[in-house]
Amino acid sequence: MPTRQASGEAADIAGLAAWRPLLGEGLLVVALERTVAYLGLEARSVEVQCQLASGLPRFSVVGLPDKAVSESRERVQAALAAMGLALPPKRITVNLSPADLPKDGSHYDLPIALALLGAMGVVDREQLADFVAVGELALDGRIVGSPGVLLAAMHASEAECGLICPAAQGAEARWASGIPVIAAPDLVSLLGHLKGTQQLSAPPLGEVEDAVPGPDLKQVKGQETAKRALEIAAAGGHNLLMSGPPGAGKSLLAACLPGILPPLTPAEALEVSMVQSVAGLLEGGRISRTRPFRAPHHSASMAALTGGGLKVRPGEVSLAHLGVLFLDELPEFQRPVLDSLRQPLETGKVDVARANAHVSFPARVQLIAAMNPCRCGHLGDPSLACSRAPRCAADYQSKVSGPMLDRIDLHVEVEPVSASDLALPPPAEGSAEVAARVAAARALQGKRGEEAGVRTNAELDGDMLERFATPDEAGRMLLMQAAEAMRLSARSYVRMLRVARTIADLSHSEQIGRVHVAEALSYRRQAPRA
Repeated sequence: MPTRQASGEAADIAGLAAWRPLLGEGLLVVALERTVAYLGLEARSVEVQCQLASGLPRFSVVGLPDKAVSESRERVQAALAAMGLALPPKRITVNLSPADLPKDGSHYDLPIALALLGAMGVVDREQLADFVAVGELALDGRIVGSPGVLLAAMHASEAECGLICPAAQGAEARWASGIPVIAAPDLVSLLGHLKGTQQLSAPPLGEVEDAVPGPDLKQVKGQETAKRALEIAAAGGHNLLMSGPPGAGKSLLAACLPGILPPLTPAEALEVSMVQSVAGLLEGGRISRTRPFRAPHHSASMAALTGGGLKVRPGEVSLAHLGVLFLDELPEFQRPVLDSLRQPLETGKVDVARANAHVSFPARVQLIAAMNPCRCGHLGDPSLACSRAPRCAADYQSKVSGPMLDRIDLHVEVEPVSASDLALPPPAEGSAEVAARVAAARALQGKRGEEAGVRTNAELDGDMLERFATPDEAGRMLLMQAAEAMRLSARSYVRMLRVARTIADLSHSEQIGRVHVAEALSYRRQAPRA
């Protein structure tokens, strides 16, 4: 062991020079590999550092790993053994830097294995620095899929480097343009590709799925008021609450909504796919331009609806981003769960705060809700309603808080359908005709809000409302009278203007008139019927 002779710069240089032969003999070898840590829809850079040092044989992973990352040691060792490689009899330390960033997930297996192979001299250490690697290892050396590959590919594109990922997710990674993607089925073929002894073919670009046809509005008999409200909601991205007796067609109307919404733009489809990727729902790299439609059961927990859990994952409101969140039997949801949606409906995002992480997910959704007017569902029908009417209606509807109802733009009563209505022929107008009007109105809104990044009238606020949603004198007078009589809150007033703007867009009117304001007012919340 070299000793320090005297203090000073000359002694320090002499001491370092004395260590160089030992480093050259391989007693201390360090290899680096890049990977990512997922925080919401953000992929943060993580450097995997592998050190081989003299000492008692040991394999340890440090850097704030969770249980799945700590178990990577066993999977990596088994995968190398399947290739016929044994770990060197040295002290192996893998550090995941930055060490204060929590690491969770199985996608660290592949970068740990590559860093270890680089330290062992099996692969070129300098070559590894040009790639970000993600993937889980099977015990037989196969590279299997893990959530979030699309986010890793976007991160690699920003860092101007390539991506190494599982073969099953190569098509997903290709959506991040401009980066080389190595999609390997197993470690043996990956090492052969890196050494140049074999060539892995470039993965194909993922497919764009065609829209799956759903229920058509021609299947809905009667309910003209509800269908008109559904068209307005689709055209402006407004929230809608349908109230009516069981079997009136509320769920069918909600299921018809995706059929009249315009398809996602390419940028929106990529945005939605990033949420699905981190949730592990993007299968085969297939991207759909159909807007999401999520319908969670009323027993859903707060974490299931808004996101969270031990490992923070997006909830239903984020999985419905840029699409529809349908809540059937609205009062049956737990009240705290419903109230947790109040902030996402206003801001368009969910902030999940935990002691060790603060994660944000996008949540620009269109809320469609359905409920019965009372527990028995037949309020207003003397032959079927219970003896507690109208008290039972007030008790049942009070399960949904006032602030939550205030965030719903359109309230419509769905009347019961009689047998004679069902015997009528299908209506002449279906989803295709309504979708054409909705697309035309959305085109007007997109052109109007292009500079401000506003997609629909439901997002209008501040100066945009002043410029584009100011009614004429007759409409303003009616709105002032209604605001006083109905005691509209500031939020209700703003939402009323947004709905009136959408109704004017559907009639191709540049100016909001009295008739548009009157129709918007007709969809405001009414008191329970006796």
